[in-house]
Amino acid sequence: MSRRRSTPWIHRWSRHLIGAIATVGLVLTAYLTITKLAGAEVGCIAGAEQAGCNDVLSSSYASLFGLPLPLFGAIAYGSMAAFALIPLAINRETSKDLRKQLEDWSWLFLLIGGTAMAVFSSYLMYLLAFKLQSVCLYCIGSAILSWSLLILTIVGRSWEDFGQLVFTGFIVAMVTLVGTLAVYANVNNPSVANGQTPIPQTATQPNYQKGTWEITTNSGAAEIALAEHLSETGAKKYGAFWCPHCHEQKQLFGKEAFKKVDYIECAVVNSKEQAPECTAAKIQSYPTWEINGELHKGSQTLEELAELSGYQGPTDFKYTLPGR
Repeated sequence: MSRRRSTPWIHRWSRHLIGAIATVGLVLTAYLTITKLAGAEVGCIAGAEQAGCNDVLSSSYASLFGLPLPLFGAIAYGSMAAFALIPLAINRETSKDLRKQLEDWSWLFLLIGGTAMAVFSSYLMYLLAFKLQSVCLYCIGSAILSWSLLILTIVGRSWEDFGQLVFTGFIVAMVTLVGTLAVYANVNNPSVANGQTPIPQTATQPNYQKGTWEITTNSGAAEIALAEHLSETGAKKYGAFWCPHCHEQKQLFGKEAFKKVDYIECAVVNSKEQAPECTAAKIQSYPTWEINGELHKGSQTLEELAELSGYQGPTDFKYTLPGR
């Protein structure tokens, strides 16, 4: 008499675990989305660098198609939770065929979703390490959750056709990678209204080591008028010579106009300390604008600066930010 083979515990509980992890990811990304839309600062774990968290989440990489990146993460996590948990709500005894069909299809969707999220999260980790050169515990946590979902999807059931598993995962990974690279292809280059594209310098260029990034764009009358208005009304821009987004902000003005902006350099060479003016102003991230006594963190379009400062002059600005 043969004994019935027992089901591995991971197969019995994989959907529950995937659902729980996806729910945690949903709560995390929903919080980040709401915070971003409200224009507030995210809270950081004790001991973490507050500026780093907010710098990353306010960077140009943190938006897609003009929407906060965490919003897309919330949709992805919500979908994964649904794919994992909905079949469990179907009574196995009364609707056996329906549940079996839902389980088969949902595992395929879990594989597709888990692979896409893991690949996209890995690319974001690359950006975090080599482009932004900062630390974001929320981003790292989301990457861990994404990879956990993929691993649990792979080991959480007995895949009858291992070749199909590998083939499907490979195709989804390639499509996700190509799509991600396409979406972020021009994120470092401000788009323009008149066809002229400014080319920001990067950390690989010689002048970067000297802290003297050159402004390569030319100003129009509107940029100069806005810069003069900002200076006259006491607006200040706080930045750091090593900050790519600070240089991106300068590029929006152009070299002629930015000379008129009241710019305060916060970085002190060979020191982790800020310049006294920046410390006194409680600057936590770069760039930060001080307008009418209020601090506005992150890169701002010229239209946004005009609105914040009450500027009433010409607004045919030459440059803007991607997705803004």
